[in-house]
Amino acid sequence: MLQGMMNKNLSTQLLDWYNQHGRKLPWRVKGGAHPDPYVILVSELMLQQTTVKTVIPYFQRFMKRFPTIKDLAAATEEEVYLHWQGLGYYSRARSLHATAKIITETFGGRFPDTRKDVLKLKGIGPYTVASFLALAFNQPETVVDGNVIRIICRLYHLTSPTTEIMDDIRRRAEALTNRAHPADYASAIMDLGATICTPKKPQCLLCPWQNGCLSAGSPDVEHIPDRNKPAKQERTGSVYLIHNRAGNIFIRKKNDKGLLSGLYEFPWTDNENLPLPVTGKDTGRSISHIFTHFKLTLKIYTCQTEKAPFPDGIFAAPETLSAYPFSTLMKKVYQTAKELIK
Repeated sequence: MLQGMMNKNLSTQLLDWYNQHGRKLPWRVKGGAHPDPYVILVSELMLQQTTVKTVIPYFQRFMKRFPTIKDLAAATEEEVYLHWQGLGYYSRARSLHATAKIITETFGGRFPDTRKDVLKLKGIGPYTVASFLALAFNQPETVVDGNVIRIICRLYHLTSPTTEIMDDIRRRAEALTNRAHPADYASAIMDLGATICTPKKPQCLLCPWQNGCLSAGSPDVEHIPDRNKPAKQERTGSVYLIHNRAGNIFIRKKNDKGLLSGLYEFPWTDNENLPLPVTGKDTGRSISHIFTHFKLTLKIYTCQTEKAPFPDGIFAAPETLSAYPFSTLMKKVYQTAKELIK
């Protein structure tokens, strides 16, 4: 009973702090569920593995073009990619587009509001289903993301590797969840992790939980939690800017289900097995890009030919490239070596 009172006090303190200091975000309302679940759906998928600061301009641009779930469902996949490009993790865009069609076709345009039905949507896992139901329907769901894991571990000074104590972390997070105000509580604890209980240099003196936190002011606070992350793998490969005499550049759409599927690209490989009808010229330049689990470095080659090197692509004038959805990786390639194409 005493622990229950302590949890209630912590929850109330966090909500009071949030009412005064919670961030103003384009997809957020205070005082309960958002009136439009579509707004929450788009923002939650965009925020997967991406920071709020990065997401905001993409979210605003995306919502301007696709203001309703019906608008998104009616769009082509390529158009969705075009308005997503630069945000990365394009499987999220595919999932969001597929989900829009499921909601309009299977659910008749009504947003599902049960865990069972929401999990039928694409790109929705345990974390996203909890945040969606809390923020869109004010349901008493416990959101457990990286911020929450860090907060809970510091609050109770849990120093074991998180892989070993996730069940304990979830139980403690659930016990703290304010069941009367779950939408605001979910936003509050995420804001606490993003602005106060940060990975480096946490601002313990500004934290509403400083008096109850077992790690506040501790010299090891920055080392909590123990995530024991493996080092990123490194891969190398080549990318080819193939052009004709007119200066048009060969591009093709990646149609398999692998990395960057559905986007346009310059021919590239990460294993040196890319047969070409002409020999590429080494530009002496390369680009690197960080993906979730690995770092990719590509050497840039140029070559000239009048015949399309692959049947699944086209030569496009440089001034038209902005009309095609490219990944940040391919944009880096072009910006690094475009002046070498003559």
